[in-house]
Parts: sequence; C-alpha cells; structure tokens
Amino acid sequence: MERTIVANFDTRRDAETAVEHLVQEHGIERADIFVRAPGTANTAGTRPAGADVESGHPGVEKHGKPELSGPIEVSVECDAGQTKVVQSALEKAGATQLRAE
Repeated sequence: MERTIVANFDTRRDAETAVEHLVQEHGIERADIFVRAPGTANTAGTRPAGADVESGHPGVEKHGKPELSGPIEVSVECDAGQTKVVQSALEKAGATQLRAE
C-alpha cells in the first residue's frame, strides 16, 4: 500500500537536503518526490539560507531578495513499509511540520 508523507520546511536549502538524502541514502525514486509552494505565492521558504543569502560566486554581490512567502512543501510517495524511514529523513533535514496521507 502506498502512502504520501508531506513535510514543510523553513528554507529551500533544508528541502533540497531532504530530497538529496531520500534519494541517495534511502533509495527513494526522485520521481516520487514533489517540491512545491503549498499556496499560490512563489516562495523560497520562511527564512533565507544558502543561495538566498549569497550569490554563490566569489566577489559577486547578491542582488534582490528571496520570496519569503511561506514554507516549502515536500511530499514523498512511498510504500507503507518505508513510512518511518521517510519521516525520519525529513525530520533530520529540518521538517517543521509532518503528516501522512
């Protein structure tokens, strides 16, 4: 039986870390992981991190401000037997809210 685990993250960096760990360490197919803004507004999370803080290029100043309009939602479709592993990986990556559907 399939389950969907949904987590919210405060930063894009935390959401990306969660996806990376699920795929590389736990063998979850990337096609079974969805990242989106839970509302209609574009968002980079609720607080800046990573590329939202720095340009990523030495000597180049960051221009603009990130859209901080709400959390980033990561949903994972997995077998019911993987539920605890997926939830644990999401929590370790910094999930602020977690639910199973």
